[in-house]
Amino acid sequence: MTTTSLLFNPRTYDPAHFDPETRRLLRATVDWFEARGKRQIIEDYRTRAWLGDFLAFAAKERLFATFLTPASAATDEDQRWDTARIAALNEILGFYGLDYWYAWQVTILGLGPVWQSDNATARTRAADLLSEGEVFAFGLSEKAHGADIYSTDMLLEPQADGGFLAGGSKYYIGNGNAAGLVSVFGRRTDVDGPDGYVFFAADSRHPAYHLVKNVVDSSKFVSEFRLEDYPVAPEDVLHTGRAAFDAALNTVNVGKFNLCTASIGICEHAMYEAVTHASNRILYGRPVTAFPHVRRELAEAYVRLVGMKLFSDRAVDYFRSAGPEDRRYLLFNPMTKMKVTTEGEKVIDLMWDVIAAKGFEKDNYFSQAAIEIRGLPKLEGTVHVNLALILKFMRNHLLDPIDVPAVPTRLDAADDDFLFRQGPARGLGSVRFHDWRAAYDAYAEVPNVARFREQADALCEFVTTMAPDETQGRDLDFLLSVGQLFALVVHGQLILEQARLTDLDQTVLDELFSVLVRDFSGHCVELHGKDSATEQQQGWALGAVRRPVVDETRAAEIWKRVEALSGAYEMSL
Repeated sequence: MTTTSLLFNPRTYDPAHFDPETRRLLRATVDWFEARGKRQIIEDYRTRAWLGDFLAFAAKERLFATFLTPASAATDEDQRWDTARIAALNEILGFYGLDYWYAWQVTILGLGPVWQSDNATARTRAADLLSEGEVFAFGLSEKAHGADIYSTDMLLEPQADGGFLAGGSKYYIGNGNAAGLVSVFGRRTDVDGPDGYVFFAADSRHPAYHLVKNVVDSSKFVSEFRLEDYPVAPEDVLHTGRAAFDAALNTVNVGKFNLCTASIGICEHAMYEAVTHASNRILYGRPVTAFPHVRRELAEAYVRLVGMKLFSDRAVDYFRSAGPEDRRYLLFNPMTKMKVTTEGEKVIDLMWDVIAAKGFEKDNYFSQAAIEIRGLPKLEGTVHVNLALILKFMRNHLLDPIDVPAVPTRLDAADDDFLFRQGPARGLGSVRFHDWRAAYDAYAEVPNVARFREQADALCEFVTTMAPDETQGRDLDFLLSVGQLFALVVHGQLILEQARLTDLDQTVLDELFSVLVRDFSGHCVELHGKDSATEQQQGWALGAVRRPVVDETRAAEIWKRVEALSGAYEMSL
């Protein structure tokens, strides 16, 4: 792989691995943004302009209708729910601005409960609205409770016709100003407990739907809305009882996956700007990039970004290959949300240290990227929530692998229908995995992969011999430190699997794993300092610290790849 093939570049982008219509739509989206130009996109961002022009383009091209209508509701052969091409569009939209991505993302969330529903009327209505270019919204969170769906105050009074009158408010709901259909979560007033949950379809244009405000200062319309005696007809009901609860969590499973590739797009655009600026700025008679610390920071940002892409691309394969007997995606999904998005923050911070004050200038994309990258780790569940979730898989993943068929690269034009029939959102402790060691064994000759493998084996020893006791099991602060170590092992595993599938240059892989070795060591030191760490655990933590294998020739080769990004892309004004 070359430097240019590893990062998205609008000048050379040609998604030839997709079918003709997907390829056309992705390229048309890139061309629309390039024709709009950097100056207008930045001005729209600064003035908080609604995304009407972009949504008009998407409607004209049937972009959302083609990408977000599953085959079961399709009206033409190009419509399907294909996670690979959805991920590609996430990256493009993130590259040009998170506001555009957000309108698409919350449309995906709004569609989740509909496509999981057996309500044929609602499904047909959703498909028709998509074809008309409408956007959707996901009415789950509330001002007083956040996304705590056990405590919803959206109340539905039963009516004689089998429908309901709905009353209550929702908060932090994207597209709530314009959605043709809002999937709203509430509970019946006449049924206690989980059996009383209801998911129903509302229309933001209905007189009983009251838009309160946009709760953020942004082009993203993140609404507060209120329903007052909103009539919910029987044909508007999407799910009832526990199925409504499962639909909420399974929708988030589908939606949170999109955060990683949006983060990648942001980092890619920012990297072109940062490297180009640093290469052309003269300080004390030398280019900024002549300073060793600058080269180190940009090189680290580059390999971290490559790692983000490798992990996310491989996670797509597991997402698309999932089924009732293979639910490994339930680990890799929160990993993309938690790990890849926080890596994105590190990438931006490393580059910001280099470009310094330039990163604040209003005529650059970077100032926008530095703000928007912060949001992705906090959407669809915080980093801490997702880190706690992945801990449920740690023992089975590390210590109890099973033999399962290898998952191939999934770029085929298939409909990922299982995502809308995931079933009950429970049983995470029973999910089983293939042996993670195989990915590491395939690259045992790469010095820093071997060094990191030592640390991964040490983590297995920790889990086997000194796992958190009952008291520590209630200390979430301590557990999250353990979770960070586990996340690194999983992160490295999928990076290595994708590296093998794409024949990645081992020089890049070695440099990337030198970073992961340092990260693991840093989390070990953090664990050592936790209040509840036992003396045995403290000794283990310091014993698992490793120094990466240093190679000046490797570092020089990586720098050449970074340097080649200077001038490789700049958005037209």
